[in-house]
Amino acid sequence: MVQIGSRSRISGSRSTSAPDKTASGVQAARAVSWPPSIHGPVAELTVVVPTYAERDNIAELVRRLTSILAGIDWEVVFVDDDSPDGTSALAKSIASTDPHIRCIRRVGRRGLSGACIEGILSSSAPVVAVMDADLQHDETLLPQMLQAIHGGADLVVASRYVAGGSAEQGFSGLRRWGSGLATGMARILTGTQVSDPMSGFFMIRREAIEEHAEALAKEGYKLLLDILWTTGKSLKIMELAYRFRERRSGESKLDARVTIDYLGLLFSKLLGGVLPVRFLMFGAVGLSGVGVHLLVLGYALSTLRLSFEWSQLTAVIAAMTWNFILNNQLTYRDARLSGWRFVGGLMMFYLACSIGSIGNVGVASWIYSYHATAWVAGLAGAIIGAVFNYAVSSALIWKRK
Repeated sequence: MVQIGSRSRISGSRSTSAPDKTASGVQAARAVSWPPSIHGPVAELTVVVPTYAERDNIAELVRRLTSILAGIDWEVVFVDDDSPDGTSALAKSIASTDPHIRCIRRVGRRGLSGACIEGILSSSAPVVAVMDADLQHDETLLPQMLQAIHGGADLVVASRYVAGGSAEQGFSGLRRWGSGLATGMARILTGTQVSDPMSGFFMIRREAIEEHAEALAKEGYKLLLDILWTTGKSLKIMELAYRFRERRSGESKLDARVTIDYLGLLFSKLLGGVLPVRFLMFGAVGLSGVGVHLLVLGYALSTLRLSFEWSQLTAVIAAMTWNFILNNQLTYRDARLSGWRFVGGLMMFYLACSIGSIGNVGVASWIYSYHATAWVAGLAGAIIGAVFNYAVSSALIWKRK
């Protein structure tokens, strides 16, 4: 066990209200028999499990948790992002006969961090754990983690990188290298001494999340990193070694988009959290569009021999199309458009960008008229255009259901 940092212990609390002793209150109490969990004490531990297309693993995870947490007053909350395979339906079916199980089905929004935060905030337990549904996290570590919390820790991290831990089974060579690089960057930028700030398996006092919930990014996949960055050195942290297992079934959700999310979170935190991760990703896509614009412009002029006006128009359309496709795949992948909605969204994006360009030029010209330098005026116009395009994109094109 590795102990990091110190602070006064955050204590969990339970609140109960006086029972209604009137005749009507007694009759109502006798009439209500469901859900059975409302008659028991508040759980000591809530295990939050974010899910998407994990139907094949749900029953096995419940079986394992039931076995290892025997003797502990616990519950598990599956937070499902409207999986197409019926993950939430299965979880609710199990919950109908097992009071330890709860399920939250999220519609129109996705993201592992947001799902975890919702699950944590739905809990009344003083202690919450976060783990994946893919069975790669070692559930047998949960009692030891809870014991460490009872011993005074505020946060217990299951680490692959302390003595006795390993990621050999769960990661390919490339993913192992990438994970190590991301971990090193996170430790340098945050100044944390935690060996595995990218871990998705940890336990924490719920009050610590309640206190900082508004400051945590709801997009992205690295909640622990965000917690460490947001809370600074205020938490007493311990690490326990575990071996990352191979996935039993289903497909990994880790891909290039998760890496982009991670980089977006780092930049957002470096900027003090003033700009949301999604806006930074939108801006990065816009910068890549500038490159596309210049490449197409050069090709149209030199190879296609078009006039400058037609070359510029072609480049503008190409850049806007590029930006739309990239935003649909990365920035707004939780509200991704397809079919005719994709076509309609593209047309609306063309319109929004056109209006944004008018605002860009207008603001830049107005500022330049006050004898500002050209680059200051141009930058101001670009910012206005970007903010307008982002606002329209978020509110109208990729609006959440």
